[in-house]
Amino acid sequence: MWRFSERQLTNQIPTPEPSVSPDTSAVLTALRSSAVLLLPDSTVVQASAPAHEMGLIDGDRLRSLDLAELVAAVQRDGMIRESSFTIERPRRAPAHVFARVAPLSSGLLLVLVEDKTREHQVEALRRDFVANASHELKTPIGAIQLLAEAVGEARNDPEAVERFAERMKGESERLTRLVQQIIDLSRIQDDEFSIERSAVPLRAIADEAIEASTVDAIAKHTRIELDVDESAGELSVWGNRQQLLSAVSNLVENAVTYSSESGTVMVRILRDADEVVLSVSDSGIGITPDDHDRIFERFYRVDPARARSTGGTGLGLSIVKHVVASHGGDVSLWSELGVGSTFTLTFPAWDSDEGDHGDPDPVS
Repeated sequence: MWRFSERQLTNQIPTPEPSVSPDTSAVLTALRSSAVLLLPDSTVVQASAPAHEMGLIDGDRLRSLDLAELVAAVQRDGMIRESSFTIERPRRAPAHVFARVAPLSSGLLLVLVEDKTREHQVEALRRDFVANASHELKTPIGAIQLLAEAVGEARNDPEAVERFAERMKGESERLTRLVQQIIDLSRIQDDEFSIERSAVPLRAIADEAIEASTVDAIAKHTRIELDVDESAGELSVWGNRQQLLSAVSNLVENAVTYSSESGTVMVRILRDADEVVLSVSDSGIGITPDDHDRIFERFYRVDPARARSTGGTGLGLSIVKHVVASHGGDVSLWSELGVGSTFTLTFPAWDSDEGDHGDPDPVS
């Protein structure tokens, strides 16, 4: 009797491994976030499509050692754990993620992973912006302080006082532009900010933008040319004049700044069917293909060292992008290293016989 019982115990059917219920499987299939179900031995039994797209899975195992260690910790004590780390992926940029691992009653382990790469990039850009803005604010403030001291010391020399006062004026204007640019971007991006709109002739906008950069252009022996297709009829946009001027002025100023000595900046305005097109071209250093996709991001600067020496905070092109989007338009870039760049703004055309046709829906 004892031998029979021993043999019976020896031949018992092994406990089946946990399985995924149809409902759980359906949930994973429908998820838009990265989720992975693991067996107790860390074998991947099922994963959502985003988990595969993120590169979390390598065969039937987790690719990330950090994620595998987090799973192992949960297996040891059965406690829910979470952590942030970077996942290296073949032929792709690393992903900054937040992961949470929890044991399920079925014996399986659930791994949830959020891709925080975008937030990580934005935070890095913000840190860069603070550094850049601090430097740009410090420079004119420091210069004004030194010039004020110089004025005091030269109070008996009228010519020196006049010279220092003129330089103080220039530094104060630089400081004002910087602060205004930060304010402009903040207001443009505020969904609750309501702007007044009217028919705005782009020729007048271009004239004013060119005039604002004339002094800098003369200093660099750079020629600014304006080519307007006068035969196209109305070349106006329904929008906010100040915002449009800010966008075009930023493009012209950048073109002059990054053009080669004795170069040419060309501003063109033309009509293309139901659209008005304004482009600004320079004969400058050009922009690398890797920077094309990011150049319109807030706080992004192609060459921080050069940008710092020429002024600016990486906000100008972001302002351009948001202004154009809020006017229902589009902005594009062509550039070749050593040849130059062309920024093209395309807006819905406004015709005088249409009257007030309302505000276009902003494009984010």
